Amino acid sequence: MDVFKLGEKILNLLEMVFGFWNNQVNLVFSLLGQSPVNFKGGGPWGVMQGIEPIFVAVGSSLVVLFFVIGFCSESIDVREEMRFEVILRMLIRLGLAEWLVANNVTIMKAFFTSAGNLVNLLSQGNVTTLTIDSNQAEIIENLGFGESLIMLILAALLSIIIIICGFFLIYTVYFRFLKLLILVPMGALAFSTMGGNRGVSHTAVSYFKYFLSVVFEAVTMALAIIVCNAFISAGLPAFANDYAQWAQTLMYLCEMTFTIALTVGSVKGAQNLTSKAFGL
Repeated sequence: MDVFKLGEKILNLLEMVFGFWNNQVNLVFSLLGQSPVNFKGGGPWGVMQGIEPIFVAVGSSLVVLFFVIGFCSESIDVREEMRFEVILRMLIRLGLAEWLVANNVTIMKAFFTSAGNLVNLLSQGNVTTLTIDSNQAEIIENLGFGESLIMLILAALLSIIIIICGFFLIYTVYFRFLKLLILVPMGALAFSTMGGNRGVSHTAVSYFKYFLSVVFEAVTMALAIIVCNAFISAGLPAFANDYAQWAQTLMYLCEMTFTIALTVGSVKGAQNLTSKAFGL
């Protein structure tokens, strides 16, 4: 009897869940291609712009303080140390620090645009839509009552996992925007240390490395999603052919769910991977 055949209900459930995942992936790519300037219609960026002048004013004052600290630490004997090239180097360092403090937002916006354009290039025609393989769908439709009941329970569990993974994916992308918006005003304070000696200016170098890792984290996220979707589309490994058809379908669904979880793990670890890859 058709009432005991659950294959169609299982397929409808899986199609609904995979549709949810595809929508999440499309949303993630649209967000990763955005600059924080345009995120949420520019509202968070407008708040940041209102706060930025305060940090620039403090940073400009700190440039002078760090310059004095650097001058005192490098000038043990003023009469011997204050040669023309030393004075010129200090003045260049002072001017560079002041320029970075005043223009840090403009510089960061250029990096935002570059990372967004790269993500858009990667996503054009490279995003694989998650769908149920036609052969596996046919097997599910023809399952008996006992096998289809087991498959339905497993499909329900896997659906819950996929939905949770989808929300974690969006959370990770939103958290990246939060980090960037917080990092931008802090740039004025970090770049002010460029006016000091090497020991003090190490703060600016560390800040810029972390900033780059967060910005280009979007590219690593996009690559992780593209590669993991390719894993899913590749189908089952060769050893799965030795099992019964319904067992192959179980393995197929488990592998899809595992790869989706792997995608979320890769996206969450994108910043660490980016930092290690570029030595940041």
